[in-house]
Amino acid sequence: MSMLSNAEEIQGELVALRRALHREPELGLMLPRTQEKVLDALNGLPLDITLGKGLSSVTAVLRGGRPGGAVLLRGDMDALPLQEKTGLDYASEIADRMHACGHDLHTAALVGAATLLSAQRDTLCGDVVFMFQPGEEGFNGAGRMIDEGVLEAAGKPLDAAYAVHVASNTLPAGMLASRPGPITTASDALHVTVRGRGGHGSAPHQALDPVPAACEMVTAISTWTSRTFDIFDPVVVSVGSFHAGSQQNVIPETATFHATVRSFSEASRERLAAGLPLLVRSIAAAHGLEAEVDYERQYPVTVNAPHETDFAMDTARELFGDDQVWLSPQPSAGSEDFSYVLQQVPGAMLLLGATPAGLDPATAPPLHSPIAVFDDSVLGPQAALLAELAASRLAHRGERP
Repeated sequence: MSMLSNAEEIQGELVALRRALHREPELGLMLPRTQEKVLDALNGLPLDITLGKGLSSVTAVLRGGRPGGAVLLRGDMDALPLQEKTGLDYASEIADRMHACGHDLHTAALVGAATLLSAQRDTLCGDVVFMFQPGEEGFNGAGRMIDEGVLEAAGKPLDAAYAVHVASNTLPAGMLASRPGPITTASDALHVTVRGRGGHGSAPHQALDPVPAACEMVTAISTWTSRTFDIFDPVVVSVGSFHAGSQQNVIPETATFHATVRSFSEASRERLAAGLPLLVRSIAAAHGLEAEVDYERQYPVTVNAPHETDFAMDTARELFGDDQVWLSPQPSAGSEDFSYVLQQVPGAMLLLGATPAGLDPATAPPLHSPIAVFDDSVLGPQAALLAELAASRLAHRGERP
């Protein structure tokens, strides 16, 4: 039987697991109930399991029956601090928490891949590391798991690493997309506090008003980025938070704003890290003010190895058919801590459409929306793809994919 046929047999189990995870979403690095569900689902499989020390991770290693290399498969497990508004009968039962990024599908599909590969253990040409990761949503769970040894869990160097991320819009259910090179952006943050001297709103000349300076910084950032960076190596800086004062006739002492900073290359990322603090401090100085600047480096660019991407796309074509696989012309402006894995291991991240039937992918609610919904029908195919990537990559070890 094919991997897809085998996956069809466990589709119901994967749906039940995914919905159980969806009802009880957890945030950050500590996900005890999620970890418990994963362990229960893996129970009875021939896996060497290690739990995280500083986070609720699960690392499971399947030892193949034949000698060979090692491949890592990643699935992230954490949710988002959102109040779900989907109205689903399996909607989140915890206030202000929701699986709005599809990590519940990732977790269930990775359990499915472990189940499928365990059934083929005797013919598996090497080992597979299953990386069940908390803390992807801004907590660098991948980096924490790397620090705790996930990349050495097989006891041998990893030949490749793969992850599949579902999408609630953009792609029809079951369609797969990826590209070689950058697949998601680097994500950093700019935190600025402009310090002046408060006073009465009727006499601004007797104060040092931080508000106009902070406003000038926000508009200057937009101008500076558009005139500094190549449009074919774009950057995006968006101010998402701006706060100053508490009353209309009082000039405040401080104004603060926070921005997300996205870039598609390490060179642009370095230039942003140097240029943005200099820009805001210079504007503050021109106004006779001081600016406290914290430039926070978060996730680097996620870069797919070209040969591993080609291999993954070819594998997907064999499973799903040529018309279900799309070579994306451009990367996503989102970010991923799987980037830390791909900095050390050649591999690829793939995007799998999970837009529910009856919704237009162009207008369906996107990831991170409180009304984002996902089609459970992709769980079996997602598990089959992950399993096939690992089994085929191990079988072809030593050959250039």
